Amino acid sequence: MLVLVVGPSGAGKDTLLDRVRDRLAGARHIRFARREITRPATPGGEDHFEIDMARFVRTRDAGGYALWWEAHGLAYGIGVDILADIASGGTVVASVSRAIVPDVASRLAVRVVEITAPAEMLAKRLAHRGREGAEDIAKRLQRQVGLPAHVPCITVLNDSTIEIGAQRLLAAIAPGAPTDAITL
Repeated sequence: MLVLVVGPSGAGKDTLLDRVRDRLAGARHIRFARREITRPATPGGEDHFEIDMARFVRTRDAGGYALWWEAHGLAYGIGVDILADIASGGTVVASVSRAIVPDVASRLAVRVVEITAPAEMLAKRLAHRGREGAEDIAKRLQRQVGLPAHVPCITVLNDSTIEIGAQRLLAAIAPGAPTDAITL
């Protein structure tokens, strides 16, 4: 199965994914996909492969990505190697844009997990990371991309400690997790 992790900027997706990845280190049945992004890799930021746009386009056009999208002026890709893991019965967890969920759900068995937090918490987190000014933060907070009604979504509310958020995420991605639209 492919677990698609989505959510607004500032929800803490990377923080919770890092914590759960550390907890599941050595688990053979679950893999956390690492993205290629046309953004420089910086210390303390998201762990990703830095790629330039020309290479991204060549890889995409050659069929090298199972999943790819563009958002916020950047291009993102996840390699086709995840398909072998899924085909062999494994679970792949990938942080993606909501915009690709309908296409991916039409091609693969997916579970969608949305990590979110109250708006004021999102604004504070975005301001703290220092990548954008107040106007850009306001635009991000207003951006609404819905999920298709036919794809159930488990919502993980990240409004407490990292540990509690990680426990909720772990419950959402674990084999046998509920598949109905619920909030943890």
